Amino acid sequence: MTANVGTTDRIIRIVAGLALLVWAAFLNGPAWAWVGVLPFATGVLRVCPVYSVLGINSCGTQP
Repeated sequence: MTANVGTTDRIIRIVAGLALLVWAAFLNGPAWAWVGVLPFATGVLRVCPVYSVLGINSCGTQP
């Protein structure tokens, strides 16, 4: 799979995902906060399936 998540987008996704996961796991957050797995995974893997479907590429390289 070709990377379609750029550096800034990647950092935002990882930070937001980790924040939600910490909230859910350690701060007694709501169950929906486990959705943080999704932005964290897309940030780490640099591939977003939704971006692929919509033809979005925030990394600046052409696939």
